[in-house]
Amino acid sequence: MTMKPKAKKFRIRRGESMGNSPTKPQGTGTDGQASAPDPVTPAQSVDIDTIRREGLTGRQLRMARRVAQKNGLAVTSDFDAVRQLRAKGIDPFQRNTILELVAPEGGTTAPGAAQQQPDSQQQPNKRVQLPQTVPQGQTLPSTERVSPSDQRASDIMRIQRDIARRRRRRLLLLATRLSFFVMLPTFIVGWYFAVIATPMYATNSEFVIQQAESSGGAAGGLGGMFQGTSMATQQDSITVQSYLASREAMLRLDSDHDFKAHFSDPKIDQIQRLAPDATSENAFDLYQKHVKISYDPTEGILRMEVIAASPEKSQEFADALITYAEEQVDQMTQRPRDAAMAGALQSYQEAEARRSEALAELLRIQEELEIVGGEAQTQLILQQISQRELERQQLELTLAERLSVSRPNEAQVDQLRSRIANLNDLIADLNAQLTSASTTNGSLASRNTQLRLAEENYAFQSLQVQTALTNMEAARIEANKQVRYISVGVAPIAPDEATYPRAFENTVLAFLVFAGIYLMISLTASILREQVVS
Repeated sequence: MTMKPKAKKFRIRRGESMGNSPTKPQGTGTDGQASAPDPVTPAQSVDIDTIRREGLTGRQLRMARRVAQKNGLAVTSDFDAVRQLRAKGIDPFQRNTILELVAPEGGTTAPGAAQQQPDSQQQPNKRVQLPQTVPQGQTLPSTERVSPSDQRASDIMRIQRDIARRRRRRLLLLATRLSFFVMLPTFIVGWYFAVIATPMYATNSEFVIQQAESSGGAAGGLGGMFQGTSMATQQDSITVQSYLASREAMLRLDSDHDFKAHFSDPKIDQIQRLAPDATSENAFDLYQKHVKISYDPTEGILRMEVIAASPEKSQEFADALITYAEEQVDQMTQRPRDAAMAGALQSYQEAEARRSEALAELLRIQEELEIVGGEAQTQLILQQISQRELERQQLELTLAERLSVSRPNEAQVDQLRSRIANLNDLIADLNAQLTSASTTNGSLASRNTQLRLAEENYAFQSLQVQTALTNMEAARIEANKQVRYISVGVAPIAPDEATYPRAFENTVLAFLVFAGIYLMISLTASILREQVVS
């Protein structure tokens, strides 16, 4: 049974390097050439396995072989080179050891010569071999290699620290930009509204434009469908809203209640104050900001808010504007009412004039013909003629009876014939009165015809007057439908507390506006930068 040789043990004292030992290096000849490698014992194999488990890189192994060759060691592998160098007390990965590999020409001695020189003749800058004490504050490179998983974890942690550092730097820059472009302007705006801005008082009022209800019954068609609803007065409400928001209303308010002078008061802050020499355009811009009128089409209600520096002026301006609105409504409805009544009134007046003329013509005819009732007079004559005709017929029958006897009485017969002749003459005269133009006025028939035409004309003109009167009444009813009037639902009352400025709401709004502007600019810059880079 073969006995395993014991591994050689090296005892190295602190402060003494193996290079200074007079002992001859293992495997080195006297001429400095590398000798045959020593056989690998089981203990040495164990050491090589330990070195393998250290996870040295290929570069480190190649460096160890070069250092071993420089020191004249005969090695069987890279791991054996590391083992033998460490057994010699030489760190193959020390910086001085690595630099000796690239020493200038002529500056190196033969391998093993340094070990043979006495300690007093060695160079002061000779490399330090392990083990040696390390001065405080210096560290030696580790000969143990970190495992790949630990190396990846170390790299990941380093990358994460770098990312966190960059993130902190970017967050710091972002906070700086937000503070300068968003927070600072927002603070200035909030400070203005909370400290500097002059309190303003708002008077609110609501009114609706209504249409007069018709007293002649429900209207037909589509007009009856919308009558009494907000659709019937929607156009008038929009017109009144436009008028109250116009320059005409502003100029009239300034003329009647000194609108410009009120907002030019030095007590008002510089931003809300109107310059004393301000133009009408500047005053109108201020008027639009302080007089707010809205219209609700679903309910037909006009809402008005008037803002002024004092509650009394605010109520005064609101009352004046409502009065202007009433006058505007009256002006809008007056023309349709006048137009509707003008035609009917003119027709009635013309019918009255024609009836008067017809009555005058009838009176003239009656005076000229000396006849009042033409029909009655004609009827009277016709009755007389009828009576005379009947009396003549009776006399003729009596005469026929007298002549029927053999010896009639001549005196009676002559009397009857005389009476019959007189009746004939009377009937002829009566007929002549009816038909013959015995006078300058003509016959009675012609005079009756003229009188009858005059009476019919008068009756027709009277009927025209009645029709015109009916039309005028209908026009009056239609004109009443055109009447519009303002009904105030919420009367303007002066407030006892300032309504504006609303510091918190305005500050939040300013923050949102500045933040939105900053976000838009940032997105635009990022997009442009990306386009330029790509």
